[in-house]
Amino acid sequence: MAVTSGAEAAEQLEVWIDQDLCTGDGICVQYAPEVFELDIDGLAYVKGEDDELRQQPGASVPVPLTLLQDVVDSVRECPGDCIHVRRAADRVEVYGPDAD
Repeated sequence: MAVTSGAEAAEQLEVWIDQDLCTGDGICVQYAPEVFELDIDGLAYVKGEDDELRQQPGASVPVPLTLLQDVVDSVRECPGDCIHVRRAADRVEVYGPDAD
């Protein structure tokens, strides 16, 4: 069994968008186009390393550490409060409308 240090565990984050609340402003795409993309329906979705949109409700993708600040800025600036970043290990939201 692999042992993960506290620092490594903190880096394992994932992001998802609640399309029911998305306003389609595209601010997230401006901040982090590697992670977010607007689809033909005008709503934002997360996309994986393969550049494929994850369109299933609640679908998430890992947040690359190099893009964490851009993703956090997206969360803070999103007018729909629909972007959620959580720890992958325990699914606790660390950035977004449900974060403590």
